[in-house]
Amino acid sequence: MTAGEKEIRKLTVELGDRSYPILIGSGLLHASGALFKERNIPVKSPVLLVTDAAVEHLYAGIVETSLREAGYTVARATVPSGEQSKSLEVFDELITKALQAGLDRKSTVVALGGGVVGDLAGFVAASYMRGVKFVQMPTTILAHDSSVGGKVAVNHRLAKNIIGAFHQPEFVLYDLDTLASLPQREVRAGYAEVVKHGLIWDKAFVDWCDANADRLLALEPDALGYALYEGCRVKSIVVSRDERENDLRAILNLGHTIGHALEAVANYSELLHGEAIAIGMVGSARLAARFGYDPGIEAETERLMRKFGLPVRIPAGYDTDAIMEAMMHDKKFSEGHMVFVVPTAIGSVEIRKDVPAAWVREIVESLKGEAGRS
Repeated sequence: MTAGEKEIRKLTVELGDRSYPILIGSGLLHASGALFKERNIPVKSPVLLVTDAAVEHLYAGIVETSLREAGYTVARATVPSGEQSKSLEVFDELITKALQAGLDRKSTVVALGGGVVGDLAGFVAASYMRGVKFVQMPTTILAHDSSVGGKVAVNHRLAKNIIGAFHQPEFVLYDLDTLASLPQREVRAGYAEVVKHGLIWDKAFVDWCDANADRLLALEPDALGYALYEGCRVKSIVVSRDERENDLRAILNLGHTIGHALEAVANYSELLHGEAIAIGMVGSARLAARFGYDPGIEAETERLMRKFGLPVRIPAGYDTDAIMEAMMHDKKFSEGHMVFVVPTAIGSVEIRKDVPAAWVREIVESLKGEAGRS
């Protein structure tokens, strides 16, 4: 496939012989079959296309048609929309579907949807016959983060993403046209992770997001394409240096320690992931002041989140004990200490493994106490 009249932005996640490209542009779903062949995805083995109920009627037919025209045999599996599909029960249903469709060791699982579909389908790909090929086709802004890097997982009722694996995709195909169908709330939530990539790595990108917030919220193609490219660029750099989160990759978790706990307490049904992470990033910035960093980091983080229409306070009805308990189950709780990614400046963070639980409880309480002013 050639770019034709439309620009295709391309990045590479550098992982040696497992390196793979990220393609960002318009009209890419229609070229799925050609792109599969370019990446040497086997034609003779069946493909399992996993999507959700919200995406299926919009885009699944486009992908299926393109793949079939290229000679692929495609089975489709549709899961309910929402975080609750990231469960062992739905995982089992997809494994059953793969067996019924005759997937073999050279088959490919395709994730067409947001982060939930990507994480779930990726875990199926990582587990089926001890690992088959996997392609990410994200259809949300939020999924620019989860579709890159190979983290795949399902949730346990007590903790998010606690059952999973590292399984890198063959490539990421990001068709910007799919983002036009997103509800405004999901658009706003998606930008939490976009801004996060600037907050951990690149102040200039934070400043650009700040200056272009209105264009981004309006989904202007040039601004949207650039923002997603830059977000994916930061993620690809970090993953290339630390694939399995031995050290550096943990910085991608800014806001996630509190954020994941809020999602769990809300039973994955009240807060969108990006909304929970926005609150978590404000909490991490407040924690930074406890370690002696500039209190202005919190004010700037909160201002940015508000600019994108994101929440910055914990709903007052959430139970503090339940939030703390959820954090204890999180993967970022290690050897009796709470582990947090703490901003040291806008565009720079550090990993602290010495965070007193009492500080975290106080911050949770303060963010709840101020909820009426959010």
